[in-house]
Amino acid sequence: MTDLQHSSLSRRQWLQRAAALPAFSAISAFPMIGRAQTLPALVLGDQAGGLRALFEASKALDGAPFSWRWANFQGAAPLFEAQRSGAVDTAMAGDLPVLAAAVGKTPLKIVATRVGKPESLGIVVQGDSKLRSVADLRGQTVVVSSARGSISQYQLYGALEEAGVRRDEVTIKFVLPTDASTAFSSKQIDAWAIFDPYYTIALQNGGRILRDGRGINTALGFITASEEALVDAGKRKAIVQFLDRLARAGDWALAHPEAYAQAYTQLTRLPIEASRTITARAAVTGRPVSEADIAALQTVADRSARDGILPVRVDVRAITDAQVWQRAG
Repeated sequence: MTDLQHSSLSRRQWLQRAAALPAFSAISAFPMIGRAQTLPALVLGDQAGGLRALFEASKALDGAPFSWRWANFQGAAPLFEAQRSGAVDTAMAGDLPVLAAAVGKTPLKIVATRVGKPESLGIVVQGDSKLRSVADLRGQTVVVSSARGSISQYQLYGALEEAGVRRDEVTIKFVLPTDASTAFSSKQIDAWAIFDPYYTIALQNGGRILRDGRGINTALGFITASEEALVDAGKRKAIVQFLDRLARAGDWALAHPEAYAQAYTQLTRLPIEASRTITARAAVTGRPVSEADIAALQTVADRSARDGILPVRVDVRAITDAQVWQRAG
């Protein structure tokens, strides 16, 4: 077996493993087990191991005055289903999935903002595809990951509008990221709207960018907390402490990009070149929710209701609690 084949197998195994993880399979706990019995315990929702990689690289959770478990999911839809059922206390996702979760009656509040780069997602096609522009998608099938109400759906609709292509001129299918990744690798999919880390992996496996998220997506992500956790005094305090440490982790990642990429590679088993790309544009910076963030998310909510991505308009302020966390110092 060549090194290249081994790397491809590792990536595929990692993606499949990430998809298969049940809510409590990936666990990190406060090391002082005797004390952990009396400490607040949080279940921290994650997507494709991204948040966990940031914390493990920065060690920002070391010595935390609460216990925690990582709950890993391959996309926002299953993550928010877990939050809706009370299986996770916090979740992290892009702008539109948070709105979709609110429409789905997930009892959540936005408690923090994360800032990434819009080139961390886009529409990718096969390297030898005849599709050269978004206008060429007319009459074609595009796979969107992970589900209705994803940042990739918003990206696709924005790109189609920009190119003057009506949505009814394109066949859209929704496929979870790991399944779509396998299909794209075997050239069963030609056009795929997707986000990192799957986006970078597709490009490094020979895919080509048709249109990235710049000028369409906000590049904002959000941390949400379940309403049940927020009314529990111990958990609410632990969530504030978690968010303080998230901000610290983001500061560390910005100051140590290579160390962050190396740690990401160790956790995910992705090639270092892919990890450098993914971590360089990941939403690592954590900050309290601002009025500008609320306004930006409301714009996404209004446009998504207009375009039929969401069945109703979401009042962003009603699902935001900017008082939970004000960064220490």
